[in-house]
Amino acid sequence: MASIDDSTGLSRRSAVVLGLAAVVVAVLLIVAFTRPHPTGPVATDRLGPAQGEQVADYLADARASLDGTDADPRWALVSFAEYRTPQQLPAAADGLRISGVIQHVPIDRVQTPVVTVAVPAGDEPTLRSADAAAGLLESQQVRDARGAEVVRVSASRLRAGCACTAGIVVRGTLSQLRDLAAAPGIRAVQALPADAVAGRFAVSPLLPESAGAITPTPDDGPVPAE
Repeated sequence: MASIDDSTGLSRRSAVVLGLAAVVVAVLLIVAFTRPHPTGPVATDRLGPAQGEQVADYLADARASLDGTDADPRWALVSFAEYRTPQQLPAAADGLRISGVIQHVPIDRVQTPVVTVAVPAGDEPTLRSADAAAGLLESQQVRDARGAEVVRVSASRLRAGCACTAGIVVRGTLSQLRDLAAAPGIRAVQALPADAVAGRFAVSPLLPESAGAITPTPDDGPVPAE
């Protein structure tokens, strides 16, 4: 038979074990609630150049993506040689359905955000894409005063109708996309495979000023007042 001291020791050891178990459970619960969970399938298709990629290599790959004889519609990124206004976009698409508009306010030696606005069918949403991009910019949290100034100036210029559209995402057949690529002012058209699914591919812009390798632009210039 165990003595009173033995019983007390067993009780203490049991309490310690139970306490440790509670801590372990608590830690597991914290990990379970704080670990990020997958939000959906990982996008493997992409439109636009990757960071570090040479622009010349991307342009060659974009041309090669238009090879083929099938008539299946595909998603494609149209990159402009010069920035355009929203009013110029319906004509630039040459009748193809626009599903995304890439807005970027160029400011010398100031990093400004790129905003891709998804647009439904019809010209009106495309014409209002700059206002939509301005609203998206203003809804984002900024970390410092410079960031706030960049957002303010960018949104102001977008709402004023600046030529700030770097490209559009369209849907068309290879034949239609080749015709579009040959149009004046089009720098590149890159098509995805026909089985690419809407909303499951990444888009990064080829900005009109991009040359050499795709790298972050300098951010050491003054932010203009307007």
